[in-house]
Amino acid sequence: MGVSRFEDLEVWQLADAVEKEVLAFTATGPASRDFAYRDQIRDSARSAPANIAEGFGRYYPKEFLRFLRIACGSLNETKSYLHEAHNRRFLDLSQYEAIVRLTRRAIAANERLQTYLQNCKDPPPRRT
Repeated sequence: MGVSRFEDLEVWQLADAVEKEVLAFTATGPASRDFAYRDQIRDSARSAPANIAEGFGRYYPKEFLRFLRIACGSLNETKSYLHEAHNRRFLDLSQYEAIVRLTRRAIAANERLQTYLQNCKDPPPRRT
């Protein structure tokens, strides 16, 4: 059975979970008071599920693939900001490791879907 909604995609579910974790830890504590940092990591975390959803809405696998690449970049950007959060003591070691592990899972799912789409042929053009 195929996927009919972007919410059914494992990669979107994982990216959405990363976004929720980032929003939660930046809502309170020292990360919430560093506005530049907070806004940057939130933007990168929001970008991934949004790009996955937008790419899913495209008709052609190659277009979806392009949006997945953007989402993968955003997930890696988020992971970099998580390193900064740990270094600046915005996250303790267990929080940091849990969110990084989740982010790595999202990146791996993204890469698997990219591999799948690279082997798909675009459908014929729609006739109107």
